[in-house]
Amino acid sequence: MHTETVRFAGAEGQELAGRLDHPVGEVRGWAIVAHCFTCSKQSHAAIRVAKGLAERGIGVLRFDFTGLGCGLINPGPESR
Repeated sequence: MHTETVRFAGAEGQELAGRLDHPVGEVRGWAIVAHCFTCSKQSHAAIRVAKGLAERGIGVLRFDFTGLGCGLINPGPESR
């Protein structure tokens, strides 16, 4: 699974950080994984779901909501 770091604007213009997990083999579709309220795009569950889908040909966008992970005002290195 090839993973790409992406950044994009949220609804109010804030920068959000994400990971785009490319599908393995033939592309069957794309999904967005929205993690739990207190988690980040790097939670073990989000990564496992993304990997499982990518192995089945489904690419995944997982991202940090505003205020969590790299969506923090001043994120620390542990959130990257």
